[in-house]
This record gives sequence, C-alpha cells and structure tokens, in this order.
Amino acid sequence: MSFDGRKFRDALGRFATGVCVITTIDSQKPVGMTVNSFASVSLDPPLVLWSLQNNSDMYEAFASPRHFAINILSKEQQGHSNAYAKKGDHLLQAEHYRIGKYGSPIIRNALTTLECELEACHEGGDHLIVVGRVRDMHTRPTGEPLLFFSGGYRELH
Repeated sequence: MSFDGRKFRDALGRFATGVCVITTIDSQKPVGMTVNSFASVSLDPPLVLWSLQNNSDMYEAFASPRHFAINILSKEQQGHSNAYAKKGDHLLQAEHYRIGKYGSPIIRNALTTLECELEACHEGGDHLIVVGRVRDMHTRPTGEPLLFFSGGYRELH
C-alpha cells in the first residue's frame, strides 16, 4: 500500500484546533510563529507541548529556547495568525506584545498565555516535539477562540 501524504494532511485537517502564536526572544529580538499543534500533556507537573517543523525558518530560535510563551488567540486576532505564519517575517510588532514574568513576549489580548520553561525536546518524524513546563498563566475572562478546520478559519456557532 502506498501512503498518500496529501490525503493524510487533509485527514488531519478534519480535526478542529485552536490557533496559537508561540513567542520567544531570539538574539535579543522578540519573535513569534503561528502554530496549531498545541496540546496539554500533564496537570502535575503542568506540561504542554507543540510541534516545530524541522525545516522551519525559525527552527534555531524555537528548538531550544530556555523560555517561551504559548499564546492562544481569540477570533479577533486572525491578523496576528496570518502575520506570524509568513516565512521570514516573525519579528513581533511592538504593539502586539509585552514582556512576561519569564522574559518571553506575551501577545496582548490573547485568550490565554502560558509562560513556559523548556522541559524537553523529542524527535518526531519531520517535526521536533517541544515540551514546556508552565510557570505562569494569563487568561482573559471573555472572548471566542480563533479556530482552524479543514484548511480555513472557523467560528463557534
């Protein structure tokens, strides 16, 4: 049986996800990258993960940062998602963030931000699985999530 990578990608796209911007400091510059590969791992200790493509133009910045933040976007932040998904254009705009307790950029008005310390990295096929220990959290009390499903943005109904 031959395996069709495009069909596999389309099948995975049938799983609705939230959209996040992962942020860190790279060479003293605040950078961000859009991902939808975020998941919780453990409540005790508080661990989360996300996946970084091995050929990402941001691989060096995100493969082993001491601290990083996972910013779960609201539906009003689709522009952020689009901006930080572009190859070669990951420098955060000053009005989009503030610096958090552990030195990572925090996206303003995100639904939730998890400030993480790098716990481990694991090879996973064509991706690096980045595990972070949550050190601090910031949550908005209201707002709707930015969702991605079947190749496009969606809203809750």
